[in-house]
Amino acid sequence: METGKIVRVNGPLVVAEGMRKAQMYEVVEVGEDRLIGEITRIEGDRAFIQVYEDTGGIRPGENVYRTGSPLSVELGPGIMGRIFDGLERPLDEILQEVKVPFVKRGVKVPNLPREKKWHFVPSKNLNREKVEGGDVIGSVMETSLIEHKIMVPPDVHGIVKEIRPEGDYTIDEPIMTIESQGEERVVTMMQRWPARIPRPFKEKLDPSEPLITGTRVLDTIFPIAKGGTAAIPGPFGSGKTVTLQGLSKWSEAKVVIYIGCGERGNEMTDTLTSYPKLKDPWTGKPLMERTILIANTSNMPVAAREASIYVGLTMAEYFRDQGYDALLVADSTSRWAEALRDLGGRLEEMPAEEGYPSYLSSRLAEYYERAGRVRTIGSPDRSGSVTVASAVSPPGGDFTEPVTSITLRFVRVFWPLDVSLAQSRHYPAINWIQGFSAYVDLVADWWSKNVDPMWREYRDTMVRVLIREDELKQIVRLVGSESLSERDKMTIEVARVIKEAFLKQNAFDEVDAFSSPQKQVRVMKLIYVYNRLSSELIGKGVSAKKIMDTVTAVTDVIRSRYSIKNNELQKFDELEAKLRTQFDQLMKEVS
Repeated sequence: METGKIVRVNGPLVVAEGMRKAQMYEVVEVGEDRLIGEITRIEGDRAFIQVYEDTGGIRPGENVYRTGSPLSVELGPGIMGRIFDGLERPLDEILQEVKVPFVKRGVKVPNLPREKKWHFVPSKNLNREKVEGGDVIGSVMETSLIEHKIMVPPDVHGIVKEIRPEGDYTIDEPIMTIESQGEERVVTMMQRWPARIPRPFKEKLDPSEPLITGTRVLDTIFPIAKGGTAAIPGPFGSGKTVTLQGLSKWSEAKVVIYIGCGERGNEMTDTLTSYPKLKDPWTGKPLMERTILIANTSNMPVAAREASIYVGLTMAEYFRDQGYDALLVADSTSRWAEALRDLGGRLEEMPAEEGYPSYLSSRLAEYYERAGRVRTIGSPDRSGSVTVASAVSPPGGDFTEPVTSITLRFVRVFWPLDVSLAQSRHYPAINWIQGFSAYVDLVADWWSKNVDPMWREYRDTMVRVLIREDELKQIVRLVGSESLSERDKMTIEVARVIKEAFLKQNAFDEVDAFSSPQKQVRVMKLIYVYNRLSSELIGKGVSAKKIMDTVTAVTDVIRSRYSIKNNELQKFDELEAKLRTQFDQLMKEVS
């Protein structure tokens, strides 16, 4: 392969000449240390390269080696349960190679284990049959939770000449030979796919099934559907990382890819050390058996932040193509945008608002549009989804800054974190007035059919109460609470119960950390009953204070979030009976 010569080094940006035959986004190796880089601009015979490793010590005159291929992701057995850097290099393998707790530049390790054998089970005898890209030809039980389906690569088709029998093979060994247009193509258990190119599918489907997360405010007030997009913006200390970690730990997605993109090292360290110890709440198996972690912290090379997002998306699409529901969690896209700004400045591009490049909007659109629920290519017929949830870190909590405001154009769920709620110890600190979800109507049918036909009524009642309470707070600030009507006083009380019993959730409490859909609905029903019956009594002239003093069972309703486990739903029947009994007694006094 041809080489070029370095003529300029500017941080992670390297300019090389003699690169006339190079292509955009081609991966190159820079200098004698063979640092990994990617061509991002070509002018004549000059190539502008963003280097994904530290360029200290690189000098003009050193060689640049072309590889002829774009930045690609290795996909196959051995990918699950691993911890990678932003270029899909396994950090545990790097540690064994360099023997020190720092990633040395120029280190070369295989992305997936090459020597490990996997037990391959063919799906059926395919000899002399025609196969297309995406066809499932067999499977490997990678973990106890993931049956890794081995597929024909999307760009391969033809007649099967030979398929290997059931047995143990490495990911490099041929398992099938295909004859296509007079040529033979060898299929292994591993695929390589360009990170920046979306994987193909047959058609996009409506996101109609909710992604249950176990977090009540996310599941009910602002639900997200499988294949949906969500953003969690918030200032420092408002709980973005804990909320995203809860989402990745407890959601019912079959595969979770967590990307630490430019975040602080201590936060990522906590993630890397805690995840291997956690159990999946849906199966009781180790959580890492369905999780992939990508760590690209703030002290790692800036350019690799951009690559980490695309690497994670490609992994998610690969499992989507197998028919799984994949969740991609990125923390945070603001750091990714800052990497684009840094590289744009070094490329001397014309800056737009706040110094970000003018193509920031299109890059964010490309990122979020790769989410979705789809019918996959190949047979058997199957569907899968990629759900994208990303944190945004606006400086000072200013939601009008470019990254947050542009992100709002492309996401359909907005989970804004409010620092004032966090300071008052209300977690998750999601502002129920500013937030929104465009999936409420789409997922209502699922909740109605699978959990409770009254789900939409319960949810809408709580939202109306919260909105009314927010309006009343303005009046109370001006003229005091004594000027309110009895009905309005009761509204403020019901809103308090909603916040204490439903919206607050302790991510570190064994019972409260994960709330099943059934438990969520039972708590909602108790709040609904409390609101309806108190409204009837207000109509009969009973004061709000009298209701609050008499109906003491509401204290048990608030405690139920951490006192009643997900498998103890019968206790809600007892609690509802107690609540109704106290209202009946009060009703008799009025009569």
